[in-house]
Amino acid sequence: MTLPPRYEGNHSSNLVCKLKKFFYGLKQSPRTWFGRFIVAMKKLNYKQSNPDHTLNFKHSSSRGVTVLLVYVDDIIITGNDEGEIQNLSNCLAQEFDVKTLGRLKYFLGIEVAYSSKGIFISQQKYITDLLAETGKSGCKPANTPIDPNQKLCMADEENSINREMYQRLIGRPLYLTHTRPDISYQVSILSQFTHQPKECHLHAAYRVLHYLKGTPTKGVLFKRSGKQPPVILLLKKQNVVARSRAEAEIRALAQGICELLWVKNLLDELQIPLFSPLTIYCDNKSAINLVHNPVQHNRTKHVEIDRHFIKEKLEANVICISYIPTNKQLADMLTKGISGTQL
Repeated sequence: MTLPPRYEGNHSSNLVCKLKKFFYGLKQSPRTWFGRFIVAMKKLNYKQSNPDHTLNFKHSSSRGVTVLLVYVDDIIITGNDEGEIQNLSNCLAQEFDVKTLGRLKYFLGIEVAYSSKGIFISQQKYITDLLAETGKSGCKPANTPIDPNQKLCMADEENSINREMYQRLIGRPLYLTHTRPDISYQVSILSQFTHQPKECHLHAAYRVLHYLKGTPTKGVLFKRSGKQPPVILLLKKQNVVARSRAEAEIRALAQGICELLWVKNLLDELQIPLFSPLTIYCDNKSAINLVHNPVQHNRTKHVEIDRHFIKEKLEANVICISYIPTNKQLADMLTKGISGTQL
């Protein structure tokens, strides 16, 4: 440890400090605060979720459930047991210095609106601030976030641009993908060039802003009917290069099943019933045939682990895989640029 300036004493320079009380802004403060908060929740007989450690829940004798979600020092409390919700709020007020803001309307930049159709989340204010900061408040709207025919790559002949400016420009839309899955593919492609951005990448990033200018109120609607359940978005490059389209689909199926099992474990803890088996839609018939037919093992020697994992869940009746035509595959907007009509 480096001693403070003008510190006088006969101590050696290799001293350390023992932290007795955490301060806001220190590296250790989030962990210390979270540990103290969990201890307080356990005293109130709340259980910490295994799939998501930031989620705490409690079941009441009347088959009600109360759920608390914490992000640093921002907290959401929900459930169907109004008495327990009020009791939890009072107990937290006695233990911590809290401020109750009423019904959830705004959380971490996400706006929440309620209607007879369901709950709608968006980030309109976040988009407005982003356009103002980048000087694009008066720009011409675009009908798509990216040109479907444009192929971005490392163009050596292009002029380089300020890397820090480009990283800030891409970082803000990345957070928008929580409520705007329609820009997920475009932002993920642009984020691959943050180490050495060129002018073509900057123009493509501005195209995303022009699209947001014309669609600031778009978001995600969670319907009350339950016929259109919440969607988990996951856009990630595979760790290995696939030798065929079927192999890539098998690896994607395995990853999708893992996410589905995570959701299932979370809902099981909350005692929310699920229909069994859970359906996964795939638009590649070769991949579906390979996971159902164990005879065709020579074509999948290098993906045996993923294939056996999928086969195990199929035989256990945990999942079922159904074919869906490519033109009806909604996940396409996460993997490729699509036209304005399709969007």
